[in-house]
Amino acid sequence: MSLPTPQNPPQFQPLHIGEEAKPPLAITPKPEMLFSGRAMRFRQLAADHPLRGYLEFMAAIADCQARILPDLPAVTLPDQTTLDQAFEFGMAPIARQDAAIDETALMTLEALLQALRSVAMPDRAMASLEGVLSADEPERRVMIRNVLDDALPAEEIAEHVFVAAAMQVHFARLAAALPEEKLTSVSDGACPACGGPPVSSSVVGWQNAQSTRFVTCSCCATKWHVVRVKCVACSSTKGISYSHVEGTAETLKAECCDSCGTYLKIFYAINDPSLDPVADDVASAGLDLLVRDKGFRRSGFNVFLAGF
Repeated sequence: MSLPTPQNPPQFQPLHIGEEAKPPLAITPKPEMLFSGRAMRFRQLAADHPLRGYLEFMAAIADCQARILPDLPAVTLPDQTTLDQAFEFGMAPIARQDAAIDETALMTLEALLQALRSVAMPDRAMASLEGVLSADEPERRVMIRNVLDDALPAEEIAEHVFVAAAMQVHFARLAAALPEEKLTSVSDGACPACGGPPVSSSVVGWQNAQSTRFVTCSCCATKWHVVRVKCVACSSTKGISYSHVEGTAETLKAECCDSCGTYLKIFYAINDPSLDPVADDVASAGLDLLVRDKGFRRSGFNVFLAGF
């Protein structure tokens, strides 16, 4: 057996002596940084990637999401009584199923659609974009409701992806306006802000949260704490295993649950802080194929992988 040498030292995670992990329950998003950072990550991932064209398209969408933020009107939260009841009884205060489709939501959709008109995209995608642009207000309201109910019509997935991208902006702004210290747990698999499903989870290296796991909402981008080695979907701690594509970075795996037969990706941002819950999820679609072949189904949701 060979011993470590100065040229090949053993690798260990830092112990952070005296630091006790005390993670908050939830962390609300910062929209002004969220989408610009995601665009940058998509472009980093696109280099030499088999899905380069698609990842660059996703970067352009994220650019547009960031670009429209300064000109949008202020969002309106539910009334204080509704918020207080949600905080007291462990409900999502901006629950998507109950959310009103107000003028700000419609204006956010219109702003994003107009911004996207300048983005180079395949003819089929442009036709889908034009389809949403030509839709009247009642039709747009139906599409927004489909997105918020996670009910994307199979024949109109591309159109709904554009609508979902707009609702990511709208709900990230709503979540950002919430007092994160008042958010309470809804369930391991539901966002404490909007009740949405997760997109993925990450092991972080933040101060006071060293080596803890946070799940990211697929809609509003709120992060919430769920202990490690636990199924986010069914909360089981038994039969948990991890799958990884050989030859790829060890910074991403699929956490698989034998109890409910689902999986959720887990990113080790503690080792690579540049990892993005949405962008890296799209770029690691090969891992989805591997885990599906093993009989597991995805518990998280990423609209940019809809139909995949």
